Amino acid sequence: MIASASSTTGDDEHDPEGATIGFERAQAQALLDQALAAVADLDAALERRRAGSYGACLDCGGPIGAERLAARPAALRCIACESTRRR
Repeated sequence: MIASASSTTGDDEHDPEGATIGFERAQAQALLDQALAAVADLDAALERRRAGSYGACLDCGGPIGAERLAARPAALRCIACESTRRR
């Protein structure tokens, strides 16, 4: 069977109405990288918990705070130290 002129060739790189395959792959890879980083951060938090240092700020050694840890379980610093660090 011969393909009609209206059939696609599978070349979405030149589809004027859609994203390129390369863009979609880069976007998917960025999402995957973010997810893997989040898992690594949580694994590190679990290790700090096992070691008994979970909830202690890396900079000042004070408590991070239950509310911050509830919102960001992998937090490394208290709000004051994180605020100073971001300036």
